Amino acid sequence: MAKIKGPGFIFHRELIKQLITLSTSAFGLAAALAWNETIQQVVKDFIEPRLPGSGLLSKFIYAALVTLLAVLITFQLSRLSSRWGIKK
Repeated sequence: MAKIKGPGFIFHRELIKQLITLSTSAFGLAAALAWNETIQQVVKDFIEPRLPGSGLLSKFIYAALVTLLAVLITFQLSRLSSRWGIKK
């Protein structure tokens, strides 16, 4: 017996897509927060002791590292999606 793809099927498919999006976003946020703490600790442990009184400089270094990581990861993901033919 063939299944009929009615409104219930469309609802369930959209629900699953939304759940996947939400859970992926949640895990992405958790990973970003973990990296945030890690990078802050690296700057605090390795930059600040070598440059006394570098509170503001340390924050700029931290911001530059986070920006660099964001740009590199976004660039690589864009290349990967274009290679796979995924439309935005």
